[in-house]
Amino acid sequence: MNPIIETHSLNRRFGRTEAVRELTFQVPEGSIYAFLGPNGAGKTTTIKMLLNILQPTTGTARILGVDSRNLGPHELAQIGYVSENQQLPEWMTVRQLIDYCKPMYPTWDDAFCEKLLKNFGLLPHRKLKNLSRGMKVKAALVTSLAYRPRLLVLDEPFSGLDPLVRDEFIRGMLELSEQSAWTIFISSHDIDEVERLADWVGVINDGQLHLSEPTESLQKRFRQIEFTVNAEITRLPATLPTTWLIPEMAGQNVRLVESQFREGDTVNELRRIFPGASEPTITPLSLRDIFLALAKTFRFKTESSKA
Repeated sequence: MNPIIETHSLNRRFGRTEAVRELTFQVPEGSIYAFLGPNGAGKTTTIKMLLNILQPTTGTARILGVDSRNLGPHELAQIGYVSENQQLPEWMTVRQLIDYCKPMYPTWDDAFCEKLLKNFGLLPHRKLKNLSRGMKVKAALVTSLAYRPRLLVLDEPFSGLDPLVRDEFIRGMLELSEQSAWTIFISSHDIDEVERLADWVGVINDGQLHLSEPTESLQKRFRQIEFTVNAEITRLPATLPTTWLIPEMAGQNVRLVESQFREGDTVNELRRIFPGASEPTITPLSLRDIFLALAKTFRFKTESSKA
């Protein structure tokens, strides 16, 4: 199956600042792809290049098989986009917004639009300026879904939403993703919410991609490992396997995250480095815990390079 998004050596500079560097990844069609990273990692800049809001300094991005710099009405009519910074014409009612957007999209589905309004609890006669932050996001989502786009791009869609609205949003997205063959590309800091959706994950830091893979394989290879060492060991060795993230020692207790877990090999390596160590406790990690381990590792490397 052809990727619906494909980038190759994508770069974007702002003066001397490299916001995105040598970004190469693919988003499989039909996937829900979570694009994660700390603040300032380059997520929004990447999204803007994908949608031709910004042009890359060098490199290429292809969306729906077309160079992002050449996206035209035909391709844009197949892409939905909701951003936390999206501005809506607040003098309009919800119905007026729908009527304004509808002529732009030949595939607009009136019945589907009405179903979305009902599912999201949106009253058509309400003015946008009188809606809460969460209801405005829902209104934007309705006008981005009603034409059944092949690709839906969400940039921090949960920002400022209360827990109930977030839950409604997620349940609605899960229900809709089962009904239509579309791809969702979502960038968010709300990892717990994203974990309920995503079947693919990409992690970016400082403009560089660090991984891109199915969520299932990512969670299979990350494990938290805890064990105790002999009393004569008072600190961790200066050199440890590079796949061991955020190793910590408190008394005789050691905790770390193994990013390339292999059932027998990992334990054998641990016993080689720490002879006499106790039987380790090995725990699977949530997507949130994996992201936190990576983020702490990124921060440690940045601080070490500045020292």
